[in-house]
Order: sequence, then C-alpha cells, then structure tokens
Amino acid sequence: MSKSENKQSFMEKLSTQIIDKRNGFILVYTIMVIFCLISKNWIHVNDDIRTYLPETTETRQGLSLMEEEFTTFGTASIMVSNITWEKAKELKKNIETVQGVSGVTFENNEDHYKSASAMFLVSFDGEEQDEITVMAMDEVLELMSDYDIYVSSAITEDMATSLEAEIKSVMVIAVFIILAVLLFTSKTYMEIPVLIVTFGVAAILNMGTHFLYGEISFVSNSIAVILQLALAIDYAIILCHRFTEEREHLPAREAAIQALSKAIPEISSSSMTTVSGLMALMFMQFKLGFDMGLVLIKALLFSLLIVFTLMPGLLVIFSDLMDKTVHKNFVPKITPWGKIVVKTKFVVPVIFVGVLCVAFYFSNQTNYVYGYTTLTTFKQNETQIAKAKINDTFGETNLLAVVIPSGDYEKEGELIKAFEALPVVDTVIGLSNTEAEGSNYVTDKLNPRQFAELTDIDIEASKMLYRGYAIEQETYSKLINGLDQYAVPLLDMFIFLYDQKEAGYITLESELEADIDELHKQLIDGKAQLQGENYSRILLLLDMPEEGPEAFDWLNKLHIIAGQYYEEAYFVGETTSDYDLSTSFAKDNIIITVLSALFVMTILLFTFKSAGLPVLLVLTIQGSIWMNFSFPALQNTNIFFMSYLVVTAIQMGATIDYAIVITSRYMELKRRMPINEAMIESLNQAFPTIITSGTILASAGILIGFLSSDYAVSSIGVCLGRGTIISLILVLGVLPQTLLFGDFIIEKTAFTLKRKGMITSQSGSMRLNGRLQGYVSGYIDADIKGIIKGDIKGLVETGSLKYDTKLIEQKEVYNEEIK
Repeated sequence: MSKSENKQSFMEKLSTQIIDKRNGFILVYTIMVIFCLISKNWIHVNDDIRTYLPETTETRQGLSLMEEEFTTFGTASIMVSNITWEKAKELKKNIETVQGVSGVTFENNEDHYKSASAMFLVSFDGEEQDEITVMAMDEVLELMSDYDIYVSSAITEDMATSLEAEIKSVMVIAVFIILAVLLFTSKTYMEIPVLIVTFGVAAILNMGTHFLYGEISFVSNSIAVILQLALAIDYAIILCHRFTEEREHLPAREAAIQALSKAIPEISSSSMTTVSGLMALMFMQFKLGFDMGLVLIKALLFSLLIVFTLMPGLLVIFSDLMDKTVHKNFVPKITPWGKIVVKTKFVVPVIFVGVLCVAFYFSNQTNYVYGYTTLTTFKQNETQIAKAKINDTFGETNLLAVVIPSGDYEKEGELIKAFEALPVVDTVIGLSNTEAEGSNYVTDKLNPRQFAELTDIDIEASKMLYRGYAIEQETYSKLINGLDQYAVPLLDMFIFLYDQKEAGYITLESELEADIDELHKQLIDGKAQLQGENYSRILLLLDMPEEGPEAFDWLNKLHIIAGQYYEEAYFVGETTSDYDLSTSFAKDNIIITVLSALFVMTILLFTFKSAGLPVLLVLTIQGSIWMNFSFPALQNTNIFFMSYLVVTAIQMGATIDYAIVITSRYMELKRRMPINEAMIESLNQAFPTIITSGTILASAGILIGFLSSDYAVSSIGVCLGRGTIISLILVLGVLPQTLLFGDFIIEKTAFTLKRKGMITSQSGSMRLNGRLQGYVSGYIDADIKGIIKGDIKGLVETGSLKYDTKLIEQKEVYNEEIK
C-alpha cells in the first residue's frame, strides 16, 4: 500500500472500496432488479381513503361495524339516454332475466324517467367483487351495448388500475422532459444514460419492495415513482458533475473515488431536508400522511443507495465514452441578472415583506374541501363523465347509513319516523319500515290468528308453527298460558316457516310454497343488509350537500335525534367522512407546518452555524407556500385538503435545497471577494443545479395535475407544480437580495469568532508552514507543511509563508470567517 493511500480519509477509503468492488455491486443490483420486477405485482393497493382515518373517528368505527355485521350487495346506477318509456320498461324486464341480478328498480316517476332518459337501479346477488356480481354486470352491459348508457357503480370502477395507466402516460412524457433538461444542463452526452440507469434501478427497487409494507394507498402507489425522480435526481447530478470536474486531471478510477468521497457528505446533507419534510407527514393523525411519508422516504433512501454504490461504477465504465462526448455548456451565465439583484438589494426585501403579508392573508381564506363532489380535474375518466351526466339529469344523492344496536324493532321504527319528518330526508330504508303483505311491515308482531289470515294457512297449523317457534326460542311460558296472544315479528316467523318447510315438518300448497320461497329470499337478503347479530342499519337518502356548514349542521341534528333513542349510534357516509377529515385537518395542518419548519431549521442551523440564516431561508420558502395556496382563494376555487398537507411538507423539505445551494456558495465565496461579487458568482454557479432540479419537479407536478383524473392526485400535482415554480422565482429573485440585505444579521448571529487572515497571490517556488485555503493549480483547503512550486492564490488562515523567489504581490486584509 502506498503512503498516499495510508493517509486517505474515511470517505476516501469507503469510496475506494465501492469503486474497486463495482462489478460485485452491478451483479447484486441486477439480481435485485429482476426480483423487484416480479415482486412489484405482489403489492396490495388500498383505494379507500377513509380507512386512513384515526381509529377513534366515527367513520372508522362505523365502517368496522358494518364490515363485521352486514352484507352489502353490489348495486349499479345505469342511465340510458334517448329511450322511450315503453322501450325502458321492456329493457327492465330483459335486465331482470340476467343470472345474478336480484332486482331492478324502475318506476314511473321523475326519479327514474326524465328528459327521454331512464334510470335503472340494479341490485345483484353477490357483493361488489364477487364473481357472480362481476359476471352479471358484464352481461348487463353487453345487453345494453346498443344503447347510450352511463354507469355509476363500484363494480366497474377500478380506481387503482385507471390511475396506474394514467401515471404510465405521465412517466413517458416526464422521461422526454427530463432527457431534454439533462441534455441542456449536462457536460457530456454519455452522462445521460448513466443518470437514466441510476434512476431506473432506484425506481424499480422502490416499487418492488412496496409489498414489505403489506398495503399502501393508491395515492402513494401512483405518485411515488414520479416524486422519487423529481426529488432525488439531484443526487445523481451532483455526483456526475463532481466526477467530470475530477476527470479533468485524474484517471477515471481516481476521479470517481475523489468525486464520491466529496459527494457523499454533500448529498447526504442535502437529502436530510427533504427527508425531514417527509417525516413531518408521518406525524399526521390522518394516516395517509404516514403512508406517503414512509413510501417516499424509502424511495429517497434507495436513490441515495444507488447513487453511492452503483453509479460510481457506471461512471468508471462509461468514462471513455463520456470523454469522447464532451460538449459545450448550454446553460448561460446569468451575470446580468446578478447585477440587477445587487442593485435591488434594498428594495426587493421590503416589497417581499408586504407580499408575504398579503399571501398569508389570502392563503388563510382558501376553502379546503374533504370530499370530491365540488372538485374538478383537467382530465375526466369514463366513471367521472358518467356520474356527472347522471347527476345533471337526475340530481345528486347523498347516502348516509345509521348503525344502531339491534333487537328493538319498535324503537327502530320510532327513530325512522323521526328521520322521515325531517325536510332534508328524502327516503328512509330500514327493516322497521319495509312493507310485507298488505299493510304490514316485516317487523310487525302478529299472533297465530293474524299470521294465519295473512298467509292463508289453517289456524291450527299456524298455532303449531308458533308452538314450535316458542320451543326453539325457549319461551316455554307461552306454551302453557297465552299462545293465542303470543306475538312474533313477521320477519322472524316467515324465516322460521321456511326452515320448517325445508326440514319437512310442514307441507304447503305449491302456490303458497312458491310465494314463501320468493319472500324468504327477499327477507334474507334484506336482513343481511339491514340487520346483523348485534346491530341494525338504517339508510338515509338526503337532499343536502355532501359537505359544508349546512351538511355538518344537519349531521349534528341527526346525531341529536338518534341520541334520543339510542346511547350508541354511528353515522357512516361521505358527509361523516368529510366531517372527520375536516376535524383531523385542523390538527394535521399545525403539525405539518410546525414540524417541517422546525426540522428544516434545525438542519440549517447546524449546516450554516448561524441562528439568523435559517430564519431567512425558511421564511423565503414559507412565503412561497403561502403564495402557492393564495391562488385558490384568488381564483375562488376549492382545494382538496390533502394537497395542502402533502405539498407543504414536500415544498418545505425539497425546494429549500435550492435556497441552500445559493446560500452555501455565497457563504463560501464571500470569504474571498466582496459580497456583491460573491452573490453574482453564486447565482452563476448555482443556476444550472437549481434550474435542472426545479424544472424536473415542476414538470412532474404539472404533468400529474393535468393528466390524472383522480381528484386527490391531480390536486397534489397542480399545487406541487405551481409551488415549485414560485419557489424557483423566490430563490432566484428574492433570496439573493435578502441575503445581501441581511448579511449583517448573518454575521452577528454566527457561532464563530472573527479571525485575522491574509489574502495572498504568489508565483514561484515557496515554502508553506500553516493552513492554506485557496488554489494551487486547483482548489485546496488543507494543513500543509512543505514546498509548493506553482501559483498560489488563497487565504492563509494560520502559520507562516516563506518565499524562495521574488515577492510579486501581497496584501494583508482582515477576514471574518465562519469556522
């Protein structure tokens, strides 16, 4: 081992091991990619956003009870346009003949026929995803293929699959945009394939390991790969540019070692702000934030791993081709803009404070919504088009389920009557108001004589049936005294009669037996949907908006009414879900805002060792967030609440990197030149990195916003794209002036002491004993004891400098250095 290798730093030793074992890394990652291409199909995607509500919310508790207690059969709302009433009646009969269809509701009123359009409510024998239901739905659609139909049903709606197809389209366009941006900002043509391979491997590994979480949300699954590309491509670009710089004077292997050893600390510190922003999401009460944070942090960690272990080997392998494909720099210098920045350093910060106050006000006037009914997307899928057409023709419906303890049909009936008296209630469906034969309801209690008259069976047979029921229920007192007055709910007696018939204990006339068979099926299906072992369910069709002050006020009134009859009652529906989301949003908003800013400021505090500087940087990005969410208020449009939470965390954690790039270069350059010149040069050096990363992140957001039909995903994309553009404008057009204007604050709040130094410029052979910071045929910052032959221009911090040749130029200055 050579003497130079013995003196390697830890990072250089680590980098050497990675470079020298590059073939091993390539083999391992090849195997992992093959595995992940298979395992990415194992993932289970959850497309129900309500399941991420806290366990304590009414929606989650009600959904859990309904899943345990009730069966929910598949249904479909099918509107047929341009059809006559006679044709519609004939079509209804044809639909009823389809195997697996349990019933078709089509009545002669405006709820089912209006403006030459017919509305069929089709019920199926199985639950939404049962094979019998899916096959029956396919047959119904085939039967109606010659008609102009619009279908709204969870049976045909596959949100995850539709979203996945849309994201693939986004990815294709995004790749071309990224290639164009990389081509514009690259130094050699062949570095682009290296960058593409690096990101591709990281993306595949991330997608192929989602199954380890068991289940992820449709939001995380759809946008993770796009955001991984947009957020993490910086890391690969930084290493690539480092390599090309080192390659100018070192062989490929040594250049890769030096580039990686320098890039690891730089990239790691840069990634910490992004990770901290995503970590803030994980503290949300609404667990969709935890899901997204977990998936995106894993994506960033995979990107870091691939950049640090795979990409260096690829750079060495492609180094010859990169050398042959060097091209001129396409990124222009922005010196004219830098001069404008210097001239406006006392004006722009003052204007920015005013704009900040206005943005803060309007961002607090934005109307956040928690459901999809008031939102629109630039792209509409078939399901959305169908729902819009149905709603425009027959109006919107707001369904609310009420879950109450079972066992008391009379109390349930009183509650139903109380609901029916409300002006916002159109229809109430429950066992206690479901009609049977004649004027009876299925929960009415009948004695043996009344049951015999209703079913037209012999009174003695009816008494025998009641006697058998009493024995089964172990109500033996009724057998001895009071059988004639023994009243049993009609529902229970019909089911008992059917069971006795099937067991062979009772023989009925063929016509009556057929009626009992048909009635039994209807009762069993109805009971399965409306009554469980411990709870009953009442369905309310409401004439009110899904959300908003009016809806939430009526929801409170419904709770009060139910509370008069039951101590325990759960309301489940879009209105309840929206109310629960609005409650959690108020808390999550504070958590995201405070934690993301706190995490980022803590990292900046230790990075720049100044108390004032982090405040200036965070204030700039927070200002961009307020401006971003002022737009919906100014445009008088609603915004999905999740967009604000997610984009706030990403915008604070990711776009702060742009501010860090300019600030770090400015803090370095102002130590050896006047601050105005340092800022101009900082902008020139930082512009390529900022414009590359910012353009990719903004493009990714805009593409998601315009090409996704999902309301949540599209809203996140639009806000992210707009927010990134605003951040770019502020970082390049406001932050530089703010740094110049507040330079004295930065210095006053620094954690280091002022020191005297000496800027020197010499040429020839000289002896140095001390620390030199500057250029010796290339930049150097080290403790040196020895002889240097060549040109020196830099800051001598401590020690002495003796010259063997004629002194050319020397000036002593005082330099304040952050150490």
